[in-house]
This record gives sequence, C-alpha cells and structure tokens, in this order.
Amino acid sequence: MTLSIHQILHISRSGMMSRLLDLDVVSHNLANINTHGFKASRSNFQEMFYQRLYSGVQLRTTQRFMDQGAFKITSRELDLAINGQGFFGVTLPDGRTAYTRDGEFTLDSERRVVNGNGFPLVWDGSIPEDAQEINVQPDGTVLVLQNGVWNQVGTIPLARFPNPNGLESYGNNLWLETEVSGAATIGTAANEGFGEIRNHVLEMSNVNIANELTQMILLQRSFSLSQRTFQQTDTMLEQAIQMRRI
Repeated sequence: MTLSIHQILHISRSGMMSRLLDLDVVSHNLANINTHGFKASRSNFQEMFYQRLYSGVQLRTTQRFMDQGAFKITSRELDLAINGQGFFGVTLPDGRTAYTRDGEFTLDSERRVVNGNGFPLVWDGSIPEDAQEINVQPDGTVLVLQNGVWNQVGTIPLARFPNPNGLESYGNNLWLETEVSGAATIGTAANEGFGEIRNHVLEMSNVNIANELTQMILLQRSFSLSQRTFQQTDTMLEQAIQMRRI
C-alpha cells in the first residue's frame, strides 16, 4: 500500500520529535560531563506500525550506562570512590534511602557526614569532635586520629542491585530502588562481590564526550532531513488543495 500525504507528514513529524527527545538526553549527558559519579543515558526508540504500514517512532525507554568512570585523586579526606560494584546510601528528608556513586562528602555543623545536598550518609558511626584526621579503609572501616592514636569509629556499607539499570532517578545524581532494579543488597566493601572504597579519590562522569558530540551532529542532520521531508510534503499538500479549488 502507498503512504498518503497525511501519513508522510505524521512520520516526518514523529522523526523530528524523536530527534528532539534524543537531543535532550545527549545535552543532559554533556552538561554533566564534570559531575562526580554521573552515569550517561541513551534513548531507545521503537518503530510504530499501523495496518502493516510504518508510522514513525516513539521513545520506548531511556537506558542508563552504569560503567565506572575514571578516578580523580583529591586532597580531601572525605572524598570517596567505589572501585567496582556498589552504591553509597544517603537518607532523604522523607526518611527513604537514595543511592549514589558520588562520594564527595563533607561534615556539616552537626558533624554528620553528608553529601552535596546535605543528605546524611548511611553508616553506623560518627566523627568525634577531637578527630584530627579521618581515613577510610578499602572495606569501609572509618578510622580517626585522636591524640596520636588511630581509632575505629564505624563502617560505611555499600549497596548493590540485581539490575542497577532499573533504578529510578531522584535527581541530584541520586537513584531510588524500584521493582525493576530489585531489592538492595547491603554488604561490606571489598567483600562478596562489592567494590572497594578508595579514600582521597572521586569517580568522574562516565560520559564519552567524543561519542556524545558525534551523536549530536547525527541528530542535527537527521532532524534537518525530517524537517525538509515535512516541508516538501506540506508543499505538495498545499498544491493538491489548490488544484482541487480550480
């Protein structure tokens, strides 16, 4: 069967809209290229058919890549990175636990270990006021120097999921557990399949700038092609209407 002019208009419009949605994802990736622990995303589209005729595409899912980013060495003792599988847990204002790979933590006015949004890190200890230095071991053990002696004050656990790609984005580089991700398994770093914690290190974004810029160029050209198709089809429709009036 031959496509009608209206179907061609719909298909070209669908092509333009899908490119715009994909461009939003690429732009979001590029905007977060320097965000610690950020994970790049990709749009997955599905072809649509009506009565065995191709009728465009629609956004099906947004896939997140959980590949580990490069490490950056820092001078801050509460900058932490996970080498391998796992997430840090933080407590949200409503009491829920969110998960992140961003290990840029600090001490707040109450001496709680918090992330950049002020959400407390989930762990089983506290930092005493007379702590002179803080050191986090690969297994999450937190040591503080007090009067020349290193003392253990707690342990930072890690969480991992059967399907981390199924986590729901909370915003601010945080994710929430879902039925798709599966329940969180809490464990000790450097044990039972969990990654190890590195001190004075931050995990950078896993965005590949070359791939994203290439994708952006392809999207711009694809959008232009769909736009020309739409404009030419619109011109044909206008000419057909004019001929009907003669």
